Amino acid sequence: MTSAPLSPGAADALLFDLGRVVLDLDFTRTLAFWASHAGCDAEHLMARFERDELYRRHEKGEISDAEFFAGLRTTLGVELSDAQLVEGWNAIFVGEMPGIKPILSRAAQRLPLYAFSNTNNPHVEYFSGKYADLLGHFREIFLSSSMGLRKPDAEAYDHVVKAIGIPAERIVFFDDLAENVAGARECGLIAVHVTSPGDLTSALAALGI
Repeated sequence: MTSAPLSPGAADALLFDLGRVVLDLDFTRTLAFWASHAGCDAEHLMARFERDELYRRHEKGEISDAEFFAGLRTTLGVELSDAQLVEGWNAIFVGEMPGIKPILSRAAQRLPLYAFSNTNNPHVEYFSGKYADLLGHFREIFLSSSMGLRKPDAEAYDHVVKAIGIPAERIVFFDDLAENVAGARECGLIAVHVTSPGDLTSALAALGI
């Protein structure tokens, strides 16, 4: 599950992905909202939705929300307003991952915590307010839409490591996507693939947290 054995004293900082590590996500909620307003089946929209170049450029802040939603309207073949698309887009957020609040509270007493998320402006505006208390445990949150860089590109990890100011090999990174974990390891970070809350708990226990 990790790129190197974890042990007490192995880390000087912890770096967390947000989606499905700190915040619970369910894209079927987004599809259900859009489908209900478009008068079609959610399965139809799922078949048409793509995390394509437009999606990636939006996450890097290279195109506006209006441009992204215009493209999304075409891709999905729906006539939804920007407001409807945004509301559905943010319906992806279910809440906090189970048990994450005490985990972060405890970890923050031992090491500096940071977050690194591939995300976009509408999501940032939503979760920054909705989960402000939980996200307050992080000294800094690195956002792809602000940085113009996204995981799993090496430049993104290098940027974050430099900003944190701690050697990559002393940073433990937690992410739910295998490709992001692999990218982090290639850049020298210790990386943990989080497939369930138990993975995070076990890793922190190994670190003595």
